[in-house]
Amino acid sequence: MSATFDLNIFLKNLPNLPGVYRMLDKNGQVLYVGKAVNLKRRVSSYFQKNDHSPRITLMVKQVHTVETTVTRSEAEALILENNLIKALSPKYNILFRDDKSYPYLMLSGHAFPQMAYYRGTLKKPNQYFGPYPNGYAVRDSIQVLQKVFRLRTCEDSVFEHRDRACLLYQIRRCSGPCAGHISQEDYQASVHEAVTFLNGKTGELTQVLHHKMQQAAERLDFEEAARYRDQIQALGLVQSQQFIDSKNPNNPNDIDLLALAAESGSVCIHWVSIRGGRHVGDKSFFPDVRHDPEPNGQDYAEAFVAQHYLGKSKPDVIISNFPLPEVLQTALNQEHGKQIQFVTKTIGERKVWMKMAEQNARLAIAQHRLQHSSQQNRIEELARVLDMEADGLQRLECFDISHTQGEATVASCVVYDEQNIQPSQYRRYNITGAKAGDDYAAMREVLTRRYGKMAEAQANGETVRWPDAVLIDGGKGQIGVAVEVWEELGLTIPLVGIAKGPERKAGMEELILPFSGRTFRLPPHSPALHLLQTVRDESHRFAITGHRKKRDKARITSSLSDIPGIGSKRRQALLTRFGGLRGVTAASVEDLAQVEGISRALAEKIYDSLH
Repeated sequence: MSATFDLNIFLKNLPNLPGVYRMLDKNGQVLYVGKAVNLKRRVSSYFQKNDHSPRITLMVKQVHTVETTVTRSEAEALILENNLIKALSPKYNILFRDDKSYPYLMLSGHAFPQMAYYRGTLKKPNQYFGPYPNGYAVRDSIQVLQKVFRLRTCEDSVFEHRDRACLLYQIRRCSGPCAGHISQEDYQASVHEAVTFLNGKTGELTQVLHHKMQQAAERLDFEEAARYRDQIQALGLVQSQQFIDSKNPNNPNDIDLLALAAESGSVCIHWVSIRGGRHVGDKSFFPDVRHDPEPNGQDYAEAFVAQHYLGKSKPDVIISNFPLPEVLQTALNQEHGKQIQFVTKTIGERKVWMKMAEQNARLAIAQHRLQHSSQQNRIEELARVLDMEADGLQRLECFDISHTQGEATVASCVVYDEQNIQPSQYRRYNITGAKAGDDYAAMREVLTRRYGKMAEAQANGETVRWPDAVLIDGGKGQIGVAVEVWEELGLTIPLVGIAKGPERKAGMEELILPFSGRTFRLPPHSPALHLLQTVRDESHRFAITGHRKKRDKARITSSLSDIPGIGSKRRQALLTRFGGLRGVTAASVEDLAQVEGISRALAEKIYDSLH
């Protein structure tokens, strides 16, 4: 404990009120965040009892100070706790790493609403349906809606400036509102039908379509009747894929099944999502149990529900094979605005599907363990190659340079940590100081920028997560530059060069270890080589993607900027009006002249320059 932090005085003065507490180590890093209905009693228990779980016992030994925040209720404390856990990612809290915002299907609030895939904060007046477990489920739903209701999917910048319908109209996947092929009233009717379908009222919608089909047939408008017939058949196909509570239209249509499985020190929560009465997908979640020798499945299940639902959209029914504490149910109901049905005892069809979810959870654990074992084997093999201890080789960083004959040079840094690729930690660097086409100077710049900044941060007392080894995609020249940077910065991190073989074939790579003077090849089936190839290929992909974006942006800008009279404002106006350089190129002189700030003479000059 800190000399300025007296634990006994602190505990004595804690209030008997609900709130949130934060355990900090000697460096001020948050170790653990918890909630309490009585802060005094809860926080004191950590230091007055010795029957804690192994995870909490390890945490208590590192506590240096404690901070608290009083709330008005336990439910409010639960919400604050969840927000802090997501923001701080404390080492000893139960964390579900895959906490990205889930995808939704969006219908925009325009006069002719756009149907689109969406991630992010939900905004009015748009309508959102979901969340879905993955992007594939959203795109599958969009394809169904395109076939049945023919709603537009194009961006506003395209929709607002078209005078001729695109290919989707020709193949009957869009009703062509951009070119006036459908009135606003009829389009809104299609949107209303799509919303009815997404809300699970397929039977009601089918009846309406049957009635419209009969009316069209009575008018002898057989083409219109055939369109309604095709819609009814498509809806019937979708409805045949519904599997839970679909026989009872009075039951809620948005249902989540949560199956907990805990085996051999691993924990999995399998989530099955039913939206609008349809099974839209499922997903398995694995919390980080490295700091918990004896994980309690119930604790992890409760943590998952809090992190997965608080502050996000919720279904009408949550069916689980584990109970939820009353305070968590209260917090979820308060956010949802109406009572959620929490079901733990299932019968009939629900019981069948819960058993399937439990089976999927157990299978996911088995696959997860096999994958973990495979990754661990790769790390151990690479550690032997580098003459390191396996425990000392966890984080790898790999660098690559990409350009086209010196144009738009970009360097990539990808990270492998926790036995997996970590895209959220990737970084791209625009190379500005090196001469065009000079890969060695580019490599020197990116290594100096990245590790020079980290060394400076460490010198200022900041906590820095250094890599255990650095991989360089290149031969002896690039590795030689890296060694020089290491000498300048005083680094001792192992360096590994990965040079392409004589015929650039996978499995023929040469490894260069500059500090031991070794250059050699690993067998094509070596687990260590497979790990290096995976990280190297990802670095190459990330570098090329960044380079192409930078190159294309530069070419668009330069193509218009080279035209006399086109400054930044006029260039932006043109790109916004026509949706990009391709649209500007395809525009006629008359179309160009309609853009604000573009005269007839300038429009002719733009047209001549681009053709």
